[in-house]
Parts: sequence; C-alpha cells; structure tokens
Amino acid sequence: MDYPMEYYQFFIKFNEGDYYTCHDLLEEIWMTDKQNLFLKGLLQMSVAIYHYEYGNVKGARSMFERAIECFEAYPTYYWGLNTKDLSAFVNECLERIPPLESVPFDEVKTLPELPRIYLYLEEDV
Repeated sequence: MDYPMEYYQFFIKFNEGDYYTCHDLLEEIWMTDKQNLFLKGLLQMSVAIYHYEYGNVKGARSMFERAIECFEAYPTYYWGLNTKDLSAFVNECLERIPPLESVPFDEVKTLPELPRIYLYLEEDV
C-alpha cells in the first residue's frame, strides 16, 4: 500500500524522538481523513510522549488513554503497524506514569522513564 509522504516522515521523526513534529505530520493527514481513528491514536500517542517529556503528566496520561481506545478499534495490523504492539507500549507507559498532575520542567528528569518503541512498517497481514 502507498501511504501519504507525511506518514513515512512520521516514522523517521518518531524514531528520532521528535514527537512535536510527529504531531504536525499526522495532523496534516488526519485532517483530510477524520474517520481514521488509527491515525488519531498515533497522533495522541506522540502528543502524550511530548507532554510527558515537558512535565504535563496529566495531559500525557489522558492522551495515552485516548490512543489506546483508538488502537483497540482496529485489526492487529493496520497501515503497516501492529496495533497490539502499540497498545502494549501505551499500557506500559501508563503503568509507569506516576499519579501526578504535572512537575516543573526542571524536575522532569525525576519522572520515571517511559519505555521506548521503534516503529517500522510491516506488511499488512
């Protein structure tokens, strides 16, 4: 399947840890196809990591929770990604996030580190 160029760019930026750019890339695609909740889930997952890295713990938790709801609506493989792996990653992130609202930016390093996932396209099965 051919995907929008922004989707391919999203993989590069996500794996580099540039979650802010990930949001912009996915939002551009999602705005043209708002029925695609899978893309919305990827967008929310990226935003969640970005929020967490800047101390917005409550925002991160909320975005992760919404992302998982989006992924669970899709088959195991969708748009070249394993949705079960994405859900497992998000659940692991949620388990590590402390029950806080936020922390000042200079204290972000005191938060538990989130797991890392590297995304790559697989063939849809």
